[in-house]
Amino acid sequence: MVEQHLIDVVKKLQAESKQRNFVESVELAINLKDIDLSNPKNRIQDEIILPNGRGKPVRVGVFGSSEMAVKAKGVADVIVQPEEIEGLATNKSQARKFVNNSDFFIAEAPLMPTIGKRLGVILGPRGKMPKPIPPGSDPKAQIEKLRSSVPVRSRDKMTFHMPIGTKDMPSEKLAENLDAVLKRIISKLERGKMNIKSAYIKTTMGPSFKVM
Repeated sequence: MVEQHLIDVVKKLQAESKQRNFVESVELAINLKDIDLSNPKNRIQDEIILPNGRGKPVRVGVFGSSEMAVKAKGVADVIVQPEEIEGLATNKSQARKFVNNSDFFIAEAPLMPTIGKRLGVILGPRGKMPKPIPPGSDPKAQIEKLRSSVPVRSRDKMTFHMPIGTKDMPSEKLAENLDAVLKRIISKLERGKMNIKSAYIKTTMGPSFKVM
């Protein structure tokens, strides 16, 4: 059950943010306190499934053999076969464009060392290293799961952001997404809510509204 407070904040955001000529994303900003993020074990790195999805298309790329490519066709947004990895890696601007055009990647597990060696320098800093899956498996379920997920990375920053949906989503559904993300982040913190200084939601170009 979502707290009424969260629904009220979402409704306030939707009512008081100006109408734009595009669908704005809604982002959650978390400000941490009393936590040492210089220690990697205290950092948050997660993918959180939003119960009501992202509210907009999420692109998923697949690195896989011909067998997996057949299974991923029509489900994945882009498919890279093993023999194409080297060519992609040799053109850095093309590789950056390719990585930036997708939100998530999955890869057959045996390809991970090659991907890490050839494309890790581009994928890693963007938090987009592929999720490994067994060779020849059907990637459909994993792809659909990622389409409803958001990456959460605090790195070594006390303030970090993540999308939770779009402004045009129903208030209750957006509040459910907000609630799911907050609960997951709180569960990851050593002292739970006590490690959160404040939290705000805002649209892409709109003002911030305090959640906690």
